[in-house]
Amino acid sequence: MPQSGFDPVPVVLETDQVRLEPLCCAHAEGLFCAGRDAAVWRFLPRGPLLDANDARRWVDEVTTEQGTGARVGFAIIDLRCGAIAGSSSYLDVQRAHRGLEIGWTWLAPAYQRTHVNTHCKWLLLSHAFDVLGAARVQFKTDARNETSRRALLRIGATYEGTLRKHRLLPDGGVRDSAYYSIIDTEWSGGVREHVRCLVEGGRAGGRK
Repeated sequence: MPQSGFDPVPVVLETDQVRLEPLCCAHAEGLFCAGRDAAVWRFLPRGPLLDANDARRWVDEVTTEQGTGARVGFAIIDLRCGAIAGSSSYLDVQRAHRGLEIGWTWLAPAYQRTHVNTHCKWLLLSHAFDVLGAARVQFKTDARNETSRRALLRIGATYEGTLRKHRLLPDGGVRDSAYYSIIDTEWSGGVREHVRCLVEGGRAGGRK
């Protein structure tokens, strides 16, 4: 049963292969190892993590935003080896409207297009809808990021449209943002079972 108030807070979420831990400075070294490749950040509004201190500064930025109630950040842990695979967040939390965004998701190259992202999305979606009682979960991505767009369609999200010239990028470019969403009736009407099947089908841990 969903809880009575819609209030996302830091919490540990776990499957048999992936754990999401509330983001903290203890994760900084592992985040740097996962996020030092510039390719990881191609479609995100900052550059690669330069060292562990830079990773700590980034964690501080996330936790400061978390203190306002607008974000909940997570470190993504590969339970097979204990390594940090990347990070994801609940963003743009709309308590009065029971809505939030899943975003700022990034993975080390070795974990991209593997079971890790599917497990991560399952944990965040099932917690949002089945525990918190969300009415709507949205996603946005750079419109050029075809890998992300395919992944969102694969989990059953609906494309809603593209905001043109939505964000300025660190390199001086401008990005269009493609928006997707899942609503509560879609989740209970088949998307939950669809994502669960994707998780079950990816337990071998291979590339998807």
